[in-house]
Amino acid sequence: MFCIGIQQGYANNQPIDNWFATTAENYAGITLRGVTEDTAASHYVKNILIPAFEQETGIRIDLELASWEEMYDKSIRDLSQKNATYDFIYIEQDIVYAYLAQGFLVNLSQLLKQQPELASPQFSFKDFTSYLHFFRGSGTDDIYAIPFESFLKLYAYRRDLFEDPIISHAFQEKYGYPLKPARSIREFNDISVFFTEWGKKQGLALWGTTIQASPGHPASFYELFETILPSFGVYNWGINQDMSGATMKKGGTLNSPKAKKGFQFWLDLLPISPPESYGSTWHESALSFSSGRVAHGWLYGENIVPTATEPAQSVITGKVGVALPPLAPGVLEEAKKGKGYIGYYDGGAFGIPYSSQNKKAALLWLQYIGRPSIQTEWALATGRVVHRATLVDPKIRAKDPYLGNYFSVVREYGHLFSGAPPFAEHAALREVISPFIYQAIRGELSPSEALDLAAAAVDLMLEVPAK
Repeated sequence: MFCIGIQQGYANNQPIDNWFATTAENYAGITLRGVTEDTAASHYVKNILIPAFEQETGIRIDLELASWEEMYDKSIRDLSQKNATYDFIYIEQDIVYAYLAQGFLVNLSQLLKQQPELASPQFSFKDFTSYLHFFRGSGTDDIYAIPFESFLKLYAYRRDLFEDPIISHAFQEKYGYPLKPARSIREFNDISVFFTEWGKKQGLALWGTTIQASPGHPASFYELFETILPSFGVYNWGINQDMSGATMKKGGTLNSPKAKKGFQFWLDLLPISPPESYGSTWHESALSFSSGRVAHGWLYGENIVPTATEPAQSVITGKVGVALPPLAPGVLEEAKKGKGYIGYYDGGAFGIPYSSQNKKAALLWLQYIGRPSIQTEWALATGRVVHRATLVDPKIRAKDPYLGNYFSVVREYGHLFSGAPPFAEHAALREVISPFIYQAIRGELSPSEALDLAAAAVDLMLEVPAK
């Protein structure tokens, strides 16, 4: 017991409580520059964690918060031109494979082994959830970025509407089964139609659901490919396992009947969604929900917390329920067998660009935000979870019922969700496919025509490197 106490209390003859202050002495006065997406978790970093780190270490941090588009543009320009502007950057899970293929990121596992004196006793990769695995190098367990936010995109519904006895009776009368959170595609559609009609009859600004259907923004592509198509059993964007094509002729599923059925289902939701859905990105879609304009739909975890608990941001606080997304038959079983997934595991991490001139100081900062001691309060404030222990923390469990049991769903079912496929060509593939999706949203192509053309375009793109 004595030895354990010494090990927990000291590292390299330094008290653990003073470890960052002492280790950072050689870097005091340095300014680390970073860029991140403008999210709730990033605001917590800027307003809470950075001031604490600066006071403790003497290292200054200049963090830019930017929109998704601006953040990505700044990062990729700095990385590709090797300008060394940034010492740490936001890395969304879906783009990390492209960065790794280009050699843009520092191998953090390797750096910690090479600089053992910079390895904090308060930090361990073993503390993280499975989300950490999305930031491993290809064919290795080495880690290239430290997750600081992750969420599931789940099914959210208004409990006040679903539990209203008058509404429940009317629904039962019309459809012949009880009103409850949708588990199937048919139930989702029935409920959406019902509440849109109910809103009209009652003179309410209420629609069945909301979708991210901007005909010119990547948010529409991502909702279709990361949420809707997996719900119909179409995984990895419908591209085949050996990355040689997406058409059924080449073993892909992008233009398969189930993909076309999923796309048609999604577009058919537009008439029973608020007018702003035609043009909504992830931000507007969340706003439609928090303003009480929809009965149910898909919602990112980062939006569930403020929608459920923050009166300044939501008119439906205390009225939000959370469940798994509605699925086509067989999809849940495939996910449980590891042959598919039921939805999107979203989030981001901080990594160190290879061009950074302050790699060692940046490594201290990344470990600082990865400590167990700060995770619970951060999760309570923003809903993000990256440590396994956070999900069983008594404070989290106490607040969970007010969040529709969001954290419980993450704990029990998070392993059934997946991040983006490991495509180094992620952005290029998205840009090849997206124009056809936008045309279908605008009504210029049918969903079937759009996916046929998109799949053929992917085949052509993937043939070029081979030739």
